[in-house]
Amino acid sequence: MSKILWLVGVMVGCQVLAAPVGPLRSAIGGTPQHFVLPEPRGYVSDYAEILDAEWQFRIASVCRELEKRTGIEMIVVTVPTAHPLVSAREYASKLYGGWRIGMAQQERGILLLAAVAERQAAVVLGRKLLSVISRTQLDELSKHQLVPMFHTSTYGPGLYQAVVMLASASGQMTPPQEGKAKSSAGFWMNLAAGLVMLYALWRFTRPERRHPFQRWRRGEYWGTGQGGFGGNFGGFGGGMGGQGLS
Repeated sequence: MSKILWLVGVMVGCQVLAAPVGPLRSAIGGTPQHFVLPEPRGYVSDYAEILDAEWQFRIASVCRELEKRTGIEMIVVTVPTAHPLVSAREYASKLYGGWRIGMAQQERGILLLAAVAERQAAVVLGRKLLSVISRTQLDELSKHQLVPMFHTSTYGPGLYQAVVMLASASGQMTPPQEGKAKSSAGFWMNLAAGLVMLYALWRFTRPERRHPFQRWRRGEYWGTGQGGFGGNFGGFGGGMGGQGLS
């Protein structure tokens, strides 16, 4: 799965790094670290407990509206620490893949993660968004939202402004074409069914297919049928007369 991570580190100045996703390694031994993924809690997973209910609601509302309009799934996560991983970037990489963010949306996913103890934030973009959100926009995100957020510990406003900026940058995306293709296929199927019904109706309502009653009214069957019936009735009447004379 192609994706890219942007790391903002605040303890030693501000850095914005772009790096491909690689294997996770521990900070000490340099070997792959076994890591148990936390359970997702929706658009906002505040494991660090730094967001009150109002800010969680406002952030989730932006994410929900973004997915509704563009099909992009944006998830915000806070953790007390990136441990046992070495950085927020590695934590975000593991979380993005493990939660399969944006997979149902055809690799249209965004993960914004904040690690409080390390004072680091990472943004992970799905492959379809790499050409939509630029390096310059992420640099601005780091400078104006994420770095001040860590300096002042204003996590609610900082993360809210960050998701608004990410949503604005990716707002030009259109929803995945799969739904449109299904809708178009349904339209043509309904149209074909309607045409078949119209053809069947025409076939069974042509003049030569109508009930013979219409032809009786024009006299094609009236004289023959009525005459035969009258003859029989007359015969019956004659028989009745003969019985009366005897």
